[in-house]
Amino acid sequence: MQVQIVSVHLCLQNNLISLMQQNSEGNLYQNNQLLQITLTMHRVIIPSEDFSTYLDALEKKSGLCVKICYFVRYWITEFWIMFKMDSSLINTMEEFQKLVRANGEELHCRLIDTTQINSRDWSRKLTQRIKPNTSKKRKVSLLFDHLEPEELSDHLTYLEFKSFRRISFSDYQNYIVNSCVKENPTMERSIALCNGISQWVQLMVLSRPTPQLRAEVFIKFIHVAQKLHQLQNFNTLMAVIGGLCHSSISRLKETSSYVPHEVNKVFNEMTELLSSYRNYDNYRRAYNECTNFKIPILGVHLKDLISLYEAMPNYLEDQKINVHKLQSLYNHINELIQLQEMAPPLDANKDLVHLLTLSLDLYYTEDEIYELSYAREPRSHRAAPLTPSKPPVVADWASGIAPKPDPKTISKHVQRMVDSVFKNYDHDQDGYISQEEFEKIAASFPFSFCVMDKDREGLISRDEITAYFMRASSIYSKLGLVSKHLSFNIEILTLNM
Repeated sequence: MQVQIVSVHLCLQNNLISLMQQNSEGNLYQNNQLLQITLTMHRVIIPSEDFSTYLDALEKKSGLCVKICYFVRYWITEFWIMFKMDSSLINTMEEFQKLVRANGEELHCRLIDTTQINSRDWSRKLTQRIKPNTSKKRKVSLLFDHLEPEELSDHLTYLEFKSFRRISFSDYQNYIVNSCVKENPTMERSIALCNGISQWVQLMVLSRPTPQLRAEVFIKFIHVAQKLHQLQNFNTLMAVIGGLCHSSISRLKETSSYVPHEVNKVFNEMTELLSSYRNYDNYRRAYNECTNFKIPILGVHLKDLISLYEAMPNYLEDQKINVHKLQSLYNHINELIQLQEMAPPLDANKDLVHLLTLSLDLYYTEDEIYELSYAREPRSHRAAPLTPSKPPVVADWASGIAPKPDPKTISKHVQRMVDSVFKNYDHDQDGYISQEEFEKIAASFPFSFCVMDKDREGLISRDEITAYFMRASSIYSKLGLVSKHLSFNIEILTLNM
């Protein structure tokens, strides 16, 4: 005999009720989409700490007890990945199991056993593999000036997609519940990457000593932006254009005088595409027209989730769960999750990945960036003082979030970068590269940190390069191992040489 539970008001912990069908043996039919949505999204509006429904049924010796336990078994079996991603859910289930056992219900206790979860394969998403370089040449240039815009856009997209695809369903739910990225490391890393790219763009422009050279970097990033647009990578496109829109760059009048009209035209078109005007209307239209692989502007879609969450009540009349709200949130998140399954149409070279990974690990304050800008083009006495202003395209939608790797992670990035340098530039494999080649490589980073002691005249050793990158990393200084102000002042001196 089949038993239909029709109220979306029952529940497992704290009045969770789901539409579902059960047969007399407690087996659930799995074709109920509403059940799937409710179990997936329950934590958005329903706390999971109250077991009163079960206790009330136990006191009345109601058959509802066993149905609840069969329901929990279905949840654990079919949605085990949620428990893997949310330790608090496992803890709640373990508390429920203790309560059931304390009441002498051993059969019920076996039904809600969570130990099987640990034996399940935890490979929700495999790390994206770097495809072997299709070029016949083993060597690759690690020099910024030699990298084509297409190479830069491909590898920035690779890093962006790698970060984006790590954001789980649970991460999105955490953001909805908390309205911030606190204790949400995968989302925080994604934001930090976007902010890091935006700052890298600014600093690469500012690292060039003459207006003409700065204009060349500006033009190159416009071409990178065009390629990103073609790849439908809107998040990195936002970061790049946001960096170029920053007033520390837009104030450089001498630099802008060397930028051709047709390049400025493309820049203005990109700025208009990403403008926040009318709630990002231009972006939304372009994004919705895209098919296949695409990376959304994450901040825009997260704000949509928050708006939806706040606009609709959690409960309707008679304290019934607002299933329409759950379904709407589920559909929005699921659209983002589905994008993670579409592989990017590009190849990645691991040496360039290592170069970009290390060069994007930067953190400068607004004041420091402006100091660099004024060092390049001093403020005119006739012009009013420029204060930091919000650019028309805002890339760092979660300002203040910067990469926070530990020393081991920093060391790993540095070692990989050094390995790439020697693989491509130590032609006779004697453990040294020339001073000239090293200076060109260092120019790929928006800092020139120090003059190194050389063991052999004109040659740089592996240990010296490793020490250079470790000292040059702004993260390294932020950890307190090098004075931030000292490192910044050295850079200012280098810029003026």
